[in-house]
Parts: sequence; C-alpha cells; structure tokens
Amino acid sequence: MSDQLEQMTPELKAFIQEWKSKPGNLIMVLHQVQQKYGYIPRNIAIETAELLEVPLAKIYGVVTFYNFFKLQKAGKYIIQVCLGTACYLRGGDDIIKEFERQLGIGVNGTTPDGMFSVEAVRCIGCCGLAPAVVVNGEVHGKLTTKDVANVIAKYRELG
Repeated sequence: MSDQLEQMTPELKAFIQEWKSKPGNLIMVLHQVQQKYGYIPRNIAIETAELLEVPLAKIYGVVTFYNFFKLQKAGKYIIQVCLGTACYLRGGDDIIKEFERQLGIGVNGTTPDGMFSVEAVRCIGCCGLAPAVVVNGEVHGKLTTKDVANVIAKYRELG
C-alpha cells in the first residue's frame, strides 16, 4: 500500500466551501471525502477541519461514531461476513473469526498487501444461504469454517 499522502482535489474544496455554512455540513462533507478516496485519509481530515473551521476532534468523533466511515483504505476484495440473526445462529461468528485468523487481521482491518478487508455486516438478505459472506458483491452461502480458505484462495488467484 502506498504511504503517499492523498491530495485534496479542487472539486472537493469547492464542495466544502459550498457546504461550509449549511447545517449538518460535516456528515455531507465526510460522505463526499469517503466517496472520493474510499476512506478518510488523515491529511484530508486535517485539511477538512481547517476549511470548515471545526476542531479535528469533531471530525474524528463523527468518523468513529458511524460505522460507514473508514479510517483505512479498504482492500481490493472486501469480505463482508453477515452477522444477521440467521447467519449468526448458523455459525457466522465462527466464519468471521476464521477469516480474521487466516488473514491475520481483525474486523475492519486490511491485509498489509492491500488485498483483503474484513467487515461484519447485518443481514444481507440471503438468510436461506446462512451463513453467508459477500465478497465485492458476490455471495458465498452455506459456508463452514473449512470453506474460508477456498474463498480466500479464489480471490488471491484473481489477483
């Protein structure tokens, strides 16, 4: 993964200026930042705080409160393990633990090579396939912990 700092685009600066005086601006601006970068880079958060004239702590308060916002760039393959009721009761928690163990990362973590991220999600609407996992939109159902290695291998092969 690149350690290079992201640069705030002129379009994003204009968006921030447009929203600066509007109520509820912080959430809208942070959504725009995340849409642009896929996460909230620290240097962009600092610049956003300066442009909005709010403390950086306020930005991080919002970002850490809402699960939608990410502080780390997601992997190429985002593994979303369903922990809705049906999936949880059929072993979803064991599935997520096995992904964490095999990839060496925790929930909301990204592998050092930038290949995989693991997320816990609530009901993906595939209760009949419980426990289920979605990888970049592709559903994998009726999984056991023994299937986790095959799911990982499939996406490693794709590169």
